[in-house]
Amino acid sequence: MMMANVLEVRDLMVRYADGTVALHDVNLAVGHGERVAVIGPNGAGKTSLLLAVMRGVPFEGKIFVDGEALTRFTQTRARGRCGMTFQNADDQLFMPTLLDDVAFGPLNQGAPPPAAEAASRAAIAAVGLTGLEHRPAHHLSGGQKRSASLATILSMNVAMLLLDEPGSNLDGRSRRRLIDLLADRAEAMLLATHDLDMVAHLCSRVIVLDDGHLVADGPATTILSDKPLLAAHGLA
Repeated sequence: MMMANVLEVRDLMVRYADGTVALHDVNLAVGHGERVAVIGPNGAGKTSLLLAVMRGVPFEGKIFVDGEALTRFTQTRARGRCGMTFQNADDQLFMPTLLDDVAFGPLNQGAPPPAAEAASRAAIAAVGLTGLEHRPAHHLSGGQKRSASLATILSMNVAMLLLDEPGSNLDGRSRRRLIDLLADRAEAMLLATHDLDMVAHLCSRVIVLDDGHLVADGPATTILSDKPLLAAHGLA
C-alpha cells in the first residue's frame, strides 16, 4: 500500500561548520503527488532544506523518505527516490555530452542501456533540447544548462522532485514550457523559488521560511494573497 507521505521532516536543524544555523526545528510533510512551494528571502534556508533531504548537508532531527528514515546507511535508497536540480546547473552536468548526463541517473538506478537512452531522449525532448544530445554541457547557454539539469531528473524513476530555482536563467518561452511540463508531472514536488507566479500556477500549498524558521504553511491561495505576510518576509 502506498505511504501517505513521500517526505516527512521532524525537528530538522542544519548547522554549518562555521556555526551558521540554516534551519531551526523545521517540521513538514509532503504527500505523494503533492506540489509544495518553499518561498522566503535569500538566506532563508530553502536550499539547505532541499540538500538535507538528499543528505547533502549534515543535519539533526529526522527525515523520512517513503517511510524510511534517512541515515548514512539508507541514503543511497532515499536519493534514488528523489531527483534534485541544483541552483547552479553546472554542479550536476559533468559527463562528456548532454545525453551522457541525462542517462547517468537511470543507468545508476539499474535501467538497461537501451531503456536509459530512450528515457533520456524523451526527457531531453520534453525540456526543448532535441538536437543537442551530443553537445558538451560547457557549450550550452545558461538557460539550456538549466533545462538540461531538469532533464537529468526527469529521465529517472523517482517519487519526488526537489527543484531549486528551476526557472532562473530561462527566457519567457522556456519558462512557460517549464511550467507546462511540471504541471503534467505525477511526482511530488518541493519547489524552492522566488517566482511567485510560477508557484501560483503549479503549487497547491506554500511554506514560508525566514531566517531558518518555518513561519507559515498553508494553501497557496491563502499564503499568496496575504500581503502583510509576504511583505514581512521580503516577498512583496
